[in-house]
Amino acid sequence: MPRIVSFLPSATEMVCALGLSDSLVGITHECNYPELVKRKPIVVRNVLPVETMSQSEIDRAVAERLRDGQSLYQIDEELLASLAPDLILTQNLCQVCAPSGNEVSQVLKALPHEPQILWMTPQSLSEIFDSLRDLDAAVGQTEKVEELIADCRARLEKLKSKTSRLAYRPRVFCMEWLDPVYACGHWVPEMVKIAGGMDEIGSDGGESVRVAWERLAEWAPEVLVMMPCGFNLQQTMKQIWQHFGPYSSFAAENRAAFFNLPAVRDNRVFAVDANSFFARPGPRVVDGTELLAHLFHPNEFSWDGPTDAFQQVDLNLLRGSFTEPDDYYREGEKIVFTESYLRRRGYCCDSGCRHCPY
Repeated sequence: MPRIVSFLPSATEMVCALGLSDSLVGITHECNYPELVKRKPIVVRNVLPVETMSQSEIDRAVAERLRDGQSLYQIDEELLASLAPDLILTQNLCQVCAPSGNEVSQVLKALPHEPQILWMTPQSLSEIFDSLRDLDAAVGQTEKVEELIADCRARLEKLKSKTSRLAYRPRVFCMEWLDPVYACGHWVPEMVKIAGGMDEIGSDGGESVRVAWERLAEWAPEVLVMMPCGFNLQQTMKQIWQHFGPYSSFAAENRAAFFNLPAVRDNRVFAVDANSFFARPGPRVVDGTELLAHLFHPNEFSWDGPTDAFQQVDLNLLRGSFTEPDDYYREGEKIVFTESYLRRRGYCCDSGCRHCPY
């Protein structure tokens, strides 16, 4: 089997889904699924300290670095050379998601022998399955990939068959970034459609695009799903609190637009683990589609997946409608906080500080 280095979390998941984890010799700092990959050497790290940055700060920093021709990732060339990979998995779809294009070409010059490069750039569910087949062909497997793809397709077809018979399909907006607001793109609009929703702002098969609050107000979504790219559920909830909470610097007119959305008025706003189920083009997008069906049609579809896959956003808390002593956030067992407690904590962003109710 070839020695594989993955520059892409979704590719890492694919390698493991095909039973090839022993061949995986290097990963990125973002590769965290399945659990066993966390023991692998890290070859790629993020340049920006995104863990301590707000959504708007990340957006500005990324734009500046890309404008100046700077990379968002640091590749450990010495470690990569020592690992001597036969196959490198990467992408040329999004400069923000992983090393791509010129970065990979440059690092190859430092390697003692040139490995095979597999570019994985899917923009639809079908192309995600094609990427699985491409990986399978590159490593010489023959059977497991078709079994995996057949199972994924069967689950999607079962879901599509049931949602196609529903009389009601809610207007949906999947928010792929909170500040500024971005609509969903690539494979996510297809997931929304299969799950029984309508999202006319998302770009099916194309890049996610920035959306003005006026456009969002016009669409008037009945279900709002917050799925900032690269964030898990806990990180997303903290960003929601910082951006939409009562102590944020969110512009008054945009704040008013947010609270006037039908989804907000009807308490149908959800945060999800985007990293696991939406942002990474791997097999778990099928789970993400099933999760969306539950959020859109909870009476017709149950959710039997991880409990930390999603959380309904506490809109009263965002409005500042505190009711002592019932203010809380969820982290395993429910913990009760009061407004005075939160104020004493100062809403700071130091690591280890419980600076928000999420």
